[in-house]
Order: sequence, then structure tokens, then C-alpha cells
Amino acid sequence: MKLFEYMGKELFARYGVPVPAGKMVTGADEAAAVAAETGAPVVIKSQILSGKRGKGGGIKFADNPAEAREQAGGLLGTSVQGLPVEMLLVEEKLQIDHEFYLAITIDGAAKRPVLIASAQGGMDIEDVPAEYIIKEHIDIYLGIQPYLARDISRRLGLSGQLAREMQRLLPLLYRIFREKDAELVEINPLVQSGEKLVAADAKVTIDDDALYRQKDLPYVDERTPAERQAHALGLSYVQLDGNIAVMANGAGITMGTLDIIQHYGGRPANFLDAGGGTGMEATAKALEILLSTNPRVILINIFGGITRCDDVAAAFAKVKQERGIPVPVVIRLVGTNEEEGVRILRDNGIEAYQVMHEAAAKAVELARS
Repeated sequence: MKLFEYMGKELFARYGVPVPAGKMVTGADEAAAVAAETGAPVVIKSQILSGKRGKGGGIKFADNPAEAREQAGGLLGTSVQGLPVEMLLVEEKLQIDHEFYLAITIDGAAKRPVLIASAQGGMDIEDVPAEYIIKEHIDIYLGIQPYLARDISRRLGLSGQLAREMQRLLPLLYRIFREKDAELVEINPLVQSGEKLVAADAKVTIDDDALYRQKDLPYVDERTPAERQAHALGLSYVQLDGNIAVMANGAGITMGTLDIIQHYGGRPANFLDAGGGTGMEATAKALEILLSTNPRVILINIFGGITRCDDVAAAFAKVKQERGIPVPVVIRLVGTNEEEGVRILRDNGIEAYQVMHEAAAKAVELARS
């Protein structure tokens, strides 16, 4: 579960991590009031669960309350990175002398937490050369000991008061990571403002399986309406940004379907694993979810084992007869009760493919036309 920036900063402040003074608002007048309260120029930041907000036009600046009202009104109700802007964080504008990057996350290969730091923080951190990135695995029994904090400060080129600030900050960040069951705690940028280090941003991701014991954290449901519908049906569904809706029966075959669509130059609109043994009713509802996302083409890829091909075909026929299917559908159908499934599809004007790459190529061709 990802936290919005303002939630992450509230969490940081509880642990003693310095953050700019500010508040979350949902209206332009509230933004003006916060600007007046801070008594200084402010930054107005869209609260969406996505990066690259600055490049996407989701961050504005204001020198006074009137400007804050105008800029906030211009952001609220718009879309940034394809996500609706319903909340803003209005906070003091920092004096930025230097930007660092700091994060703690899980190294899956090493099965240990890893501290990542760089003296080249800010936008496009992913483009910073590897030689400028510091990575140190953390012993979960020892945590971040003073010697490690001193070493990181030295390698970041810090000395004096700034080094002491970093040495105080690192254990706090790890404490948040451990106590809140986090998968990621990230500050980018960590701003040097005079002799202080301030978290100018906050990205916190909590392990979903640990939410039951994190009662003091707000719950953030980042799923789309289609993802919520699929979850209620017990289906694995992730919405993507393409135009070819996909349904297959199994995680592996679904991933393979997405890959082969991209191989032919297409863009999948989703990941939908209907699973093995999904009956006709659930399959029909899965098709309706795909239709609700308004794709250009639907590609169904079934290798029937537990899943019966005739059930899939009957579900398709049911949806087509009851609500209509206004977009082209390409179906690859192989396996259990294949002959009956192919017959049902043919009766409904669809010829099934037997080879996956041929079906994917046809779906991409239809999406382009």
C-alpha cells in the first residue's frame, strides 16, 4: 500500500524526521489560508500516487495567498500522469542548497534491507550513474549503527553539522522502515537548506500483508474501479495503459500474452488472470470488466486444462447476446472441450485461433486499424 506524500510526511514528523511546514487541502481557499499561515512563498503539490509530478505539471509555486488560491484552483480537478488531482499539499518553499537521495528498501536477491544513498538526488535519480550510488545492506539484528551512519555521511561528502544531521536521520528512517512494515521508505530529494537536512518529498510503501497490525496508518485504496471489481470476484487484475484488453487463464500464460502483444508492437490494457477452473458466470463477469475499460480490441487466450473451453465460449456468447460486444474480439482456444468451444464461438461469428502468436498478431493489427 502506497501512502500519499502528505501522509508520508506526517509519519516522518512523528518520528522526528524534519519536513517542511504545510498541510493537505482540497480547496483553493484552503490553499490560500495555508499560504497565509506559513507567511512565506509556498509549493503546491498534487497528491497522486505517481512520480514525475513536476514534469507532468503537477507542482506549482506561489509567492502569496492570492497566487496560491489561483494555482490550487488550476490544479484541482485536473489530471496529472493520468490520475485525477483531488488533494494538494501546500507547504513552505525551501531554500535548496543541495539535493540528496535517501531510501531503504528490500533487496529480494539478498533477502535483506538495503540502504541506498546518493549525493545526486532530485529528478531523474534513475539516470544517475551507478558509481554515484551508495548501497549498503543492513543487518536486521544490528540495524543502522553509528559507525555505518558515519561512513554513509563521509561517502556523501558531508561534514560538521550536516554530517551530524545525517547520522541522526539514518537510524530514524530505518526505525520507520522496521516498525511500519515498509517495503520502501524514500526521500527524494533530501534537501540541504543551510545547515539543515529536510525531507522535501516522502514516498512510503507498506507491506499489504502487514496492514492488519498497522492500525494507526490511513488505508489507501489505489485500485481502479475495474481492479476493485475484479478483486471482488477473486480475479487477479492490474490495469495498464494500452488499448488491447487481455484475459488468460494462469499468471504465466497471461504474462506471456502481454509480452507477445508488445513483441508485435501492441500495448496491453491490463493483466487479467482468470485462473484455472473459472466457471461460465465468473468468466462472463470478467469479460464485462474488460468491456468497462473501453478497449479497442479484446484478446482472450485460453489453454484449457481445469478451465473448460466450452465454458469460456459460452460465457462469451452470453455477454454478446445480453449486452453486446462493441469491439473486435480475438480468441485463442485450445484444450479441454476445445471442439465444443470452437463450435459455440463459430455459431456466434468468431473463429478461434490455435496458435498464440497468430492471435496476438491479429489483435495488434485490429487495434491499429
